[in-house]
Amino acid sequence: MTTQPPDLLSSHDKPAGRPRSAAARVALAVCAVLAFAGFFALGTWQVERRAWKLDLIARVDQRVHAPAAEPPPRADWAQVNAANDEYRHVRVTGTFLHDKETLTQASTRLGAGFWVLTPLQAADGTVILVNRGFVPPEARERASRAATEAKGEVTVAGLLRITEPKGGFLRKNDPAADRWFSRDVQAIGAARGLNDVAPYFVDAEADPSLSAETADYPVRGLTVIAFPNSHLVYALTWYGLALMVLGAAWFVWRDGRKRAGRAPGGSSENAPHADASPRSDAHRD
Repeated sequence: MTTQPPDLLSSHDKPAGRPRSAAARVALAVCAVLAFAGFFALGTWQVERRAWKLDLIARVDQRVHAPAAEPPPRADWAQVNAANDEYRHVRVTGTFLHDKETLTQASTRLGAGFWVLTPLQAADGTVILVNRGFVPPEARERASRAATEAKGEVTVAGLLRITEPKGGFLRKNDPAADRWFSRDVQAIGAARGLNDVAPYFVDAEADPSLSAETADYPVRGLTVIAFPNSHLVYALTWYGLALMVLGAAWFVWRDGRKRAGRAPGGSSENAPHADASPRSDAHRD
C-alpha cells in the first residue's frame, strides 16, 4: 500500500508579494520628492527667520541703550514703522493734558490694572501720548493720584512704541463706552478731541532712584521687551521630517527591489534552480 503525503510547499514555493506597478512607483517618488522639498524649504525658511530675529534683537537692544534723542518730527510721521523705530530711546518735551488722560487695560508683573496714557502737547501744538505708567484698579481715579501729576512744561524720556489699533485679543476697543484694551493712539486722540497726534506713544522710563514696588502711581518703567525665538527648534523639526521622508523613500525602494527579485522572471537567490531534481510524489512499500 502506498501513502500520499500532503503536498507541502517549501519556503521557496510560497507566493511572493506583487511588485508595484510603474505608475505606483512614479506616484510614490513624486510624493516623496514634494514632501522632502516642502519640509526642507520650511526648515530653511525658519533658519532665515532666526537670522532675522537675532538681527532684530540686536538692533532693539542697541536702540534701548542708546542716549535719549528727539522723536520723529511731524514731517516724518508717515515713515514711522516698527522695524525702524519701535523701542527707540527718545526724549519728549511739552505740557501734560491731564484732563484728557485715558486708561487702557494692562497686565504686568505687578498684577492687572491699567496704563495711564496722558497727552503731552509740545510747543508747536503736536501731541504725543505718553504712557505714564501702571495703576491697579483701586488707583484708577485721578483724584487718588493727583499729587503725582506734573504741572507746567516737562521733559520725559522713554521708549517709542507703535500704535496698537483696534483692540486686544478678541476684545475691541469701545470708545463710546470709554473701554480700551489697546493703546490705539489715533482712536484715543479722536475720542479726546485731540489734533496732530503722533502715530506712536512713549512708554515713560522708570525713575532710577525708585523701585517699581515703592514708586508712586502710576508706576513707570514696566515695558516688557521680549522676542520669542524658537526658530531653531522649528528648523530642526522640519529638517527632521525631511530626513524621515528620505528614510521612508529608501525603505520603499528597497522593498520594491526585493519584490521585483521574487517576482516570476526576476533574479533572486531564493528562486528555484532550473536543474533541481523533480520531487517524487509517491513512496514505494
